Amino acid sequence: MARAGRRILALCIDWGLSYLIAVAFFNSNPNAILAIFAAEQMVLVGTLGYSVGHRIMGIHVTRVDGGAPGLLAGVVRALLVCLVIPAIIVDADHRGLHDKAMKTILVRR
Repeated sequence: MARAGRRILALCIDWGLSYLIAVAFFNSNPNAILAIFAAEQMVLVGTLGYSVGHRIMGIHVTRVDGGAPGLLAGVVRALLVCLVIPAIIVDADHRGLHDKAMKTILVRR
């Protein structure tokens, strides 16, 4: 399982990339940063099982039963992560509410 350190660094990498894109194309608009971050999470996690930050940190999202997360899981997880609170409330397995809602888990590659 991916521990908090890797997860936080992956989140920072993804947010930083979203910020750089927003600076380049949207004049640092905070709403654009959040929208870019959410879109990256939805599309990449939903289709590949990892975001850019996840890939760099060597972690990926998988369903608890071992399958691919799927597009719906990518969308729901991204929306809940953007709300922040569901992502910081974790259980003993380090799964946030966003992971529990979609029956996913972040694991090391």
